[in-house]
Amino acid sequence: MPPKQSRPPPDSPELFAPPLPGAALCAQEVRIPLGETWLSGDLVTPVGMSGLVLFAHGSESGRHSARHRQVAARLHQAGLGTLLFDLLTAQEVQADIHTAEHRFNIALLTERMQTATLWVLKQPGLWEWPLGYFGSSTGSAAALIAAARMDGRLAAVVSCDGRPDLAGPVVLASISASTLFIVGDANRHLQTLNLEAFGHLQCSKKMALVAGATRLFEDSGSMHEMSGQAAEWFGLHFQQAHLALPASQSD
Repeated sequence: MPPKQSRPPPDSPELFAPPLPGAALCAQEVRIPLGETWLSGDLVTPVGMSGLVLFAHGSESGRHSARHRQVAARLHQAGLGTLLFDLLTAQEVQADIHTAEHRFNIALLTERMQTATLWVLKQPGLWEWPLGYFGSSTGSAAALIAAARMDGRLAAVVSCDGRPDLAGPVVLASISASTLFIVGDANRHLQTLNLEAFGHLQCSKKMALVAGATRLFEDSGSMHEMSGQAAEWFGLHFQQAHLALPASQSD
């Protein structure tokens, strides 16, 4: 059961599509309101989950990314819920294909991460759980900036094969969520960028190098190790978030 909180859940918009049948997972397609349009997402909540992870991909990718779905599947095995969603609207995706105008728009991607997080915090059955971000590519910077702005609501962040340096030293130093950087040890340039960003973090932190992994963790062995480390990090810090609750709220 989720930990009890002292405040009631706020009113919430509708979750779209009924849960898929099955004993272990509940999967739903959701729409996250965004002005007169919406962001499309896929929400999966395992039975007895310990927390929910929101994915932040680079704008050249989307919620159907095979790599992110492999990571999400590993998180499900560890009892973690996931929300994979498109950070861009359908119109923005089409524009980006031709102009690349949104590809490095970290401010826009960060705003969408916050929008999705605030939407989660309005959903009965979701808002009670510890939350985490999994970011890759430029989505890592968006996830880290959003985590800094969420004022302690995030329990953990994982930046995988990402560009945390784009978040900037001041933002990195203000993050309170426990943060893990994962980089392939065959990608020396990205290692350097991550090490510089890592030095600015003042929170509980760890940097993990995956042996032999290149950009995107393309081989199955490095993908398995990376996703396992992410699942372990979220599981540990979600558990700590539960234990930190007062006894009256965690019963």
